[in-house]
Order: sequence, then structure tokens, then C-alpha cells
Amino acid sequence: MEKNKTVKQNPHLSPKEKKQLVSQKKLVLINDDFNSFDHVIDCLVAICEHDPIQAEQCATITHYNGSCIIKTGKPKDLFIYKNDLNQYDLDVKIV
Repeated sequence: MEKNKTVKQNPHLSPKEKKQLVSQKKLVLINDDFNSFDHVIDCLVAICEHDPIQAEQCATITHYNGSCIIKTGKPKDLFIYKNDLNQYDLDVKIV
């Protein structure tokens, strides 16, 4: 017989911190066939404040996996990034 296993909650997080973690969303970059790596990297550096290495890694992950999480945060903050990236023809979504 197998004992019931329970998942322990992190005792170090307050209820407010737990709520903040739940309200976090992800901004996901979607692969496309027309933007160059340089364009994507430049946009991630300029708009999302990635350093060049991080931007290059995100562009590579997106190319090979089809998508990559490029930012996490509050939906209202991510919406601003989404709109800016859309202005430069990058396909992004908030999940």
C-alpha cells in the first residue's frame, strides 16, 4: 500500500505573497518566418531591457521551440510590452 503524499506549501510565503505569485502572467514570444534574429534581439534589448546575451538566448529558444517566455509580471505591465513589441512586428501573447 502506498501512503498518501501531500504537497507541502512553502511556509515562508505570506498569503499576500502567494496571491502575487498567482496573479503573475507570462509574456511569450512566438516564432515567425519573417523577422531576423538581429531584429528580435534588438527589440528584446530595447523594449524588454534584456542584455544582449539573454536576448540572443530567447531568440534561439523561440526559433527552435516555437516560443519562449520573455517576461513575467502583472498583466497590465505585460500589456505595455506586448503592444510595443507588436509595433515592431513581433508576435507575442500573454498567458
